[in-house]
Amino acid sequence: MEKEYAIKVENLTKKFNDFTAVDSISFTVEKGEIFGLLGPNGAGKTTTINVLSTMLEKTSGHAELAGFDVSRHKDDVRRSIGVVFQDPALESKLTGRENLEFHSMMYGIPKKEREERIAEVLELVELTDKADTLVEKYSGGMKRRLEIARGLIHRPKVLFLDEPTLGLDAQTRRHIWEYVKKLNQDIGTTIILTTHYMEEADFLCHRVAIIDHGKIAALDTPEKLKEVLGGDVISLQVSGDTTGFLKKVGEFQWVKSIKPHDGFVDLSVENGEKRIAEIVCLAPQYSVAVTSVNLHHPSLEDVFLNFTGKTIREQEGDILGRQRMMMRHRG
Repeated sequence: MEKEYAIKVENLTKKFNDFTAVDSISFTVEKGEIFGLLGPNGAGKTTTINVLSTMLEKTSGHAELAGFDVSRHKDDVRRSIGVVFQDPALESKLTGRENLEFHSMMYGIPKKEREERIAEVLELVELTDKADTLVEKYSGGMKRRLEIARGLIHRPKVLFLDEPTLGLDAQTRRHIWEYVKKLNQDIGTTIILTTHYMEEADFLCHRVAIIDHGKIAALDTPEKLKEVLGGDVISLQVSGDTTGFLKKVGEFQWVKSIKPHDGFVDLSVENGEKRIAEIVCLAPQYSVAVTSVNLHHPSLEDVFLNFTGKTIREQEGDILGRQRMMMRHRG
């Protein structure tokens, strides 16, 4: 059976003057899929979303959403999507119901149908009992759920969630994950999620594209991405010149990969528990001090490090540094 695609992207590029924010990326999203764009802030995730949702014009390449070209059929694309932005976009002096009423009127939904849909989405995100409460009295998690409800009011074919849990505490973030997964399962909405939270992508997404410097570094299911590393991951915090030590460690057949970064060394190995003592005992022979050791199964953080050479936090630091340099240069 031929796959049905909600989104098709081919060699999509977006430049801002001499800066390339999205660099010739290609991917497809199947209907009913939760697809994640995973990467640090500034990697090109939000720019990609903005192009697909017609808020930015692409520089080159091709993109289709629900069968419509995002450049030539903007109105059709906009009718086919819902968007939950990074920054809150609710009217705090209105109630939850009034926010949904206003938004549904903008989409031209008839009054009787509006009432039915508002009741439907409020129940979906479990805010029925808070519908007539002013939004300014909502918690952060309630506001996020209301924004998701608003994004669904016109029954879009594709829902964009741009960093949907940014700034929320861990417990509320987990609740939002459960709502998003339930939405996808219950009504089959295709969801495109941008995030820099590894656990979020791992928990929610059927497939994940790792974005680094505007390019897709890897794309697959979270499980298959983690299988690339194989075995276990031993993370060592080290000091001293590690050149000779790492060269020797690399000669062991059971070592799959070595990734030094920011005072740490991550080793992908077979039978990690049995190898820790051997590695730690080897270090002093090369005047390397091991100050901490951690053993774990591969995570998406390890996958990101494997494909980009840095952790997501280190990448964000690099991007922030480049942005500051650009600002000084322009000044």
